[in-house]
Amino acid sequence: MNTTEFLNITSLIVPERTAIVFDGKRFSFQELDERVKRLANALAGMGVGAGDRIATIQVNCNENIETYFAAAKLDAVYVPLNFRSHPEEIEYMIKDSKPKILITGERYVSMVDGVKENLTSVDGFVVLDHASAEGWESYEQLLSTSSTEDMYPMGDEDDLTMVMFTAGTTGSPKGVMLSHDSFASYILANVSPPELESEEKNILTVPLYHIAGIQAVMAAIYGGRTLIIQRQFEPAEWMTLVQEEKANRAMMVPTMLKMLMDHPEFEKFDLSSLEVITYGAAPMPLEVIKRAISKFPGAFFINAFGQTETAATITMLPPEDHILEGSEEEIERKLNRLTSIGKPLSDVEVRIVNEGGGEVDVGETGEIVAQGPRLMKGYWNQQEATAEALRGGWLYTGDLGYFDEDGYIFLSGRAKDFIKRAGEMVSPEEVEQVLHSHPFIDEAAIIGVPDEDWGERVRAIVVAKIGATIDEEEVMAYCKDRMASFKKPESVVVVEELPRNPLGKVLKRVLREEFSYPLED
Repeated sequence: MNTTEFLNITSLIVPERTAIVFDGKRFSFQELDERVKRLANALAGMGVGAGDRIATIQVNCNENIETYFAAAKLDAVYVPLNFRSHPEEIEYMIKDSKPKILITGERYVSMVDGVKENLTSVDGFVVLDHASAEGWESYEQLLSTSSTEDMYPMGDEDDLTMVMFTAGTTGSPKGVMLSHDSFASYILANVSPPELESEEKNILTVPLYHIAGIQAVMAAIYGGRTLIIQRQFEPAEWMTLVQEEKANRAMMVPTMLKMLMDHPEFEKFDLSSLEVITYGAAPMPLEVIKRAISKFPGAFFINAFGQTETAATITMLPPEDHILEGSEEEIERKLNRLTSIGKPLSDVEVRIVNEGGGEVDVGETGEIVAQGPRLMKGYWNQQEATAEALRGGWLYTGDLGYFDEDGYIFLSGRAKDFIKRAGEMVSPEEVEQVLHSHPFIDEAAIIGVPDEDWGERVRAIVVAKIGATIDEEEVMAYCKDRMASFKKPESVVVVEELPRNPLGKVLKRVLREEFSYPLED
């Protein structure tokens, strides 16, 4: 299915239902559909046609959603750029994707103007926020003077619809090429079309340059859910929006969930309307999800695992595995499962393989590979990287993990982050889970330190809880009592905070650059 049908179907079934709540504005699905048609006509008037790229640089807003669907109507390709990137990275992504039109928020105009002469592919510059700038078209002015005549795409489900750049934590960002079917295959299998009798409201706070944000938008548009958009995550504003709008659903990353519960005014807000909280994008510490289950007693939790390269979720830990009830043995089993990413979805095949591509035994660590209709088409302009990631119809994710005897998948870390100590493989995530259970440790990350005798040795980078003092020897002893001796940290470094990307993933590269000095025996 072409993704333009998501909005077409919903605007016909529930035209008057509120589609978007953002910044004091409300748009019905009918109004959203009309704005998309106007924008599509405006872009067509600027020369945009099939295959042309349209890039955006802006925080979460309704215009990002409108731009995607307008681009899809023209068989053009949407390119959402990470607004938090350095100017050099922004310039690189624009030069790499070669958009014909660039749409940005007012705050990014001066940055773009500084490199305009280098952006030779861009024919039109459009500014948002009801702003005006020399050499820029006004977004709202374009809509106000454009036709509402519908535009009908010719592309099918296998055609390219989006290029989404990866975070670029190592090297230059890579543009992931996603087709209409990359999204439709997941949505049609997992989301029901809108119902006249029931309404859902979904608060959107994860950024729309990230696959989790785009997946949430696609699901909401097709499912007839109201999207309550937050520009960027801020705990007090998030809780205010949930309380005032009675949001039913939320997508969170672990750091966001932790920031909410740590907020001094958390208990003052009525968040009881929340029925489903989906989390993912970064590993969830066991202590954080246990606390969240108790703090949100009326909500069902879902752990969704996927990558930009998979366009959507490929494995899921469902709500029933978050209900900590039953016998001691059952609760213990569920607590263990909370550290997993669940099981593969029914329309995706997932295997765990060794370096030769053969499947490993239950309990044995290998690389997670996936096969199914939602996988990326490849990396934009990077044939070698595409060939490395897509082999024999399988996506090699770069994530390491293992199956347990019940079919649940447990992550062991990224392949590049695994530590090899004297021939033994150490999973950073396993050690980090133990450290997160320490009563004085708030956050933790594990890196390998090069060593002439051992190859690598294990170092813990930790953040102390407020008012707590970390004793290095005590922490190492704590870990030794809970895991094999070769896995325990051999040194502990206390820092004020861990470097993270905008979605909460710890930047191990940054930690290795700063803390990979040799251990002293």
